[in-house]
Amino acid sequence: MRLKFIFSAFLIGSAVALLSSCSAGGDNPGYEYAPNMYHSFAYEPLTQEEDKPNTINANGMNMREPVAHTIARGQLDFAKYSFTVSNASYEAAASLKNPVVSSATVIAEGNTLFNINCSPCHGDKGLGDGTLVADGKFPPPPSYDSDRIKTTPDGKLFYSIRYGKNLMGAYGTTLNPEQIWKVIHYIRTVSGPYKGAATASNASN
Repeated sequence: MRLKFIFSAFLIGSAVALLSSCSAGGDNPGYEYAPNMYHSFAYEPLTQEEDKPNTINANGMNMREPVAHTIARGQLDFAKYSFTVSNASYEAAASLKNPVVSSATVIAEGNTLFNINCSPCHGDKGLGDGTLVADGKFPPPPSYDSDRIKTTPDGKLFYSIRYGKNLMGAYGTTLNPEQIWKVIHYIRTVSGPYKGAATASNASN
């Protein structure tokens, strides 16, 4: 009888313990074993870790460079826009046509990108009166409503933005080809449509 009582008490106590352990723990995550499986160490891309051994990538790099001539996902249609920095490439770019279909949304996106990247020199309306020009940091660039811009093909505008031209720096690492074409759509809302072949003086400048 005594043994039966002890056994029953043990079963009841075990049941109470199990049921009480199933209550909600709130924000308590409980115990973690091998926490690195839950909280991995993140590395910044294209950086080096000199204090940790890296037997996979050379020089402690956290990422490998893409294979030469790799085309990013979704950029196949823009892969042809690769030129060298030269006058010959600038002239060759004249044959490029804007592949992005113009729309109110595209022009609005181009306007936003223009305000972020271009307006400090070109001004909010493309009149060449940006803040850097007003501060005397740079001479004014051509106004977008000038004949010089109106007679410059879209392809040459693309080249100038992507690779730079004269005092203008290259924005190819800041804007992808699709974004550049959107900016050009916005520029054409200021300059008006392309008016034909650029003059020799425009091409040389």
